[in-house]
Amino acid sequence: MRQMEFKMERMGLLEVGEVLPVKEFALPNSYYYVLGRAYAMSGNYSTLERLSSTEGKVVDVKNTDRGYYVTVEFDE
Repeated sequence: MRQMEFKMERMGLLEVGEVLPVKEFALPNSYYYVLGRAYAMSGNYSTLERLSSTEGKVVDVKNTDRGYYVTVEFDE
């Protein structure tokens, strides 16, 4: 299992246990991922860290002093 963290702009969009699709977008030297219908976005990942799964399960939603974050688990 692999876990990734996604930044969300507001609470109440996702719940723990939801299974959502993930879309991959390419930058010149890295990749980033968008969760569901643009609920949250990941940071940038190198080619070696590239995600091969197309959907993941929400395992944690938290509110920190830096904003709202979602942890998603993938079968990898």
